[in-house]
Amino acid sequence: MRTITVRVVPRASKSEVVGEIDGVLKVRIAAPPVDGAANAELVKLLAKHFSVSKSSVEIVSGATSKTKIIRIADD
Repeated sequence: MRTITVRVVPRASKSEVVGEIDGVLKVRIAAPPVDGAANAELVKLLAKHFSVSKSSVEIVSGATSKTKIIRIADD
């Protein structure tokens, strides 16, 4: 199990992991931050990026913030 800090940029042209800047993973999300759509897209993208199931990715804190703490359980 690992914990990472993620900086989210919503309403991007496409969803992608940009890279790591100062120990924070920068992620662009195409979905808008409305009704949890951006969070759902973030979980889906990180699950694919780290090759784990979506249920293994959990937003620990920052659900309504651009900076989030994410816990990823190893499958």
